Amino acid sequence: MASKYAFPATLKELRFHLCQTGEKSSPLRTFLTKSYPVMKKHNPYIPILIRESQGVSPVVYARHEFGKESKLVLDGISESELTPVLEKFIMTK
Repeated sequence: MASKYAFPATLKELRFHLCQTGEKSSPLRTFLTKSYPVMKKHNPYIPILIRESQGVSPVVYARHEFGKESKLVLDGISESELTPVLEKFIMTK
């Protein structure tokens, strides 16, 4: 990867679903607080959506070319593990 959080051209949308107050979503909330500005700076034309809803487990959806969508459940993943897991998830589809 040329720079941190530089997504491939085939990625069309990235959606994060999480709970505003839930314990399971805490690592993802912290990750997004720190990483969202960098992700958006390196990918200004890719929509990066954050959807918060009470009681939802943390999940990320990636939509690629031709409408292909994939899902990654982030339950039980610590904040330090999120970056490599997300990079692998986004780059391999």
